[in-house]
Amino acid sequence: MRILPILMMLSVVCGGYAYVYYRIWQMMPPSLVGRIILILVGLFLFLCPFISMGFGGVFPVSVSAFMYKVGTSWLIALLYLFMLFLVLDILRVTHLLPVDKILYNSWIGLGSVACVMAVILSIGYYRYTHKTRVELTIPVKKETLSGSPLKIVAVSDLHLGYGIGKKEFEGWTELINKENPDIVLIAGDITDNNVTPLYKENMGAVFGRIKSKYGTYVIPGNHEYIAGKEQARAFLRSTGVTLLEDAVALVGDRFYVVGRDDRSNASRKPLRELVASLDNTKPILLLDHQPNHLEEAEENGIDLQISGHTHGGQVWPATLVTQVIFEKDHGYLQKGNTHYYISSGLGIWGGKFRLGSQSEYVVINLVGEE
Repeated sequence: MRILPILMMLSVVCGGYAYVYYRIWQMMPPSLVGRIILILVGLFLFLCPFISMGFGGVFPVSVSAFMYKVGTSWLIALLYLFMLFLVLDILRVTHLLPVDKILYNSWIGLGSVACVMAVILSIGYYRYTHKTRVELTIPVKKETLSGSPLKIVAVSDLHLGYGIGKKEFEGWTELINKENPDIVLIAGDITDNNVTPLYKENMGAVFGRIKSKYGTYVIPGNHEYIAGKEQARAFLRSTGVTLLEDAVALVGDRFYVVGRDDRSNASRKPLRELVASLDNTKPILLLDHQPNHLEEAEENGIDLQISGHTHGGQVWPATLVTQVIFEKDHGYLQKGNTHYYISSGLGIWGGKFRLGSQSEYVVINLVGEE
C-alpha cells in the first residue's frame, strides 16, 4: 500500500529534475566542458539524498552528512527553480518578455538565475538558523496549579541525524536550559532517518544536559518508524529521557503527561483508554505527534495537547498544503476547555531552509484559573 505513494513521489521528483535540467541546459552557451560538468554535477546531486539515506551507514558520518545536506538542499533549490522556470515559460509563451533572447544560451541568464536562487536560499537559511521563541500563558481550572504555575518548554521535530548533528543539538539544549523549565516535552520525530549517526556522534549524552525540575518526556513520531522503531526506541531509552508510548506518567503528584504512540502504529491505543482512570482534578497534558482528530483531546478532558509533524509546511508553497490538510497546522488553538499548540518544529527534515515558516521552541506557562 505504501509503494504507490513512494513511486508517485519519485515520479514527480524525477519529472521536476528533468524539466529543470533541460532548462538549465538551454541556458548554457555551447560548451562541451560546461555540459559535461553539468551532467556530472546533476547526477551527483540527484543521487546524494538516496545514497545518504539508504546507505549512510556504509560511509563515515562526515561523508554521509555531506551527501545528505547537499542532496536535500538541492531538493529545496529544485522546487524554486521549477517555479522560476515555469514563470519564465509562461512569459515566453505569452510573449510578455523576450525570455529566449535575454536568458537562454547566455551566461548572463544562467548567472541571473543563480543570483535569484542564492538570495532565496540565503533568506531560508537565515530563517532556519534564527530560532523563534514562542511564549504562551495558558490558564486551566485545576487546583494543583493554584499559586504554583508550571513552566513547560515544548519542542518537536528535532530530526537528529546526518542533517542535524551533535554540535547543533548542543546549541538547542542551551536555549532550553536558559528557560529554567519545570519540565521539557518533546513531541516526536527526535530521530531523522537513521540512528547510526546518533550513536557515532554520541548524541545520547546531550540529552543528559537538558535540565529541568521534572525531567524530559518524549514520544515517538513517524520518523522513529522510518529509522526503525526498535532501534529508535533503544536509542531513546539509552539517553535517560522518559519515553511514553501509549503510556501515562503522573509527575510530581501534580499533573499527568499522556504520551501516544505515533499514528504509524495502526494498533495504537485509543485516547479514551489511556485517560480512563486518571484523576481529572489534576492537569492532563497530551503529547501526540501528528495533529489529526483534535476533537479527541477535547472529548477526553485533555487540558493541553502538544503536537508537531507539520513543520508549518517548512517552505512555501508547501505551507499552503499543510493548511488544507490539517485543522491547525501551526500555532495555538482552543476548543472548549482544551488548549492546543502545534509546533512547526525546532529542527527540520532535509535542507535547512525555512520560507513561510519558522523554527521554534515554545515556552508555556500553565497557570491556575480561578
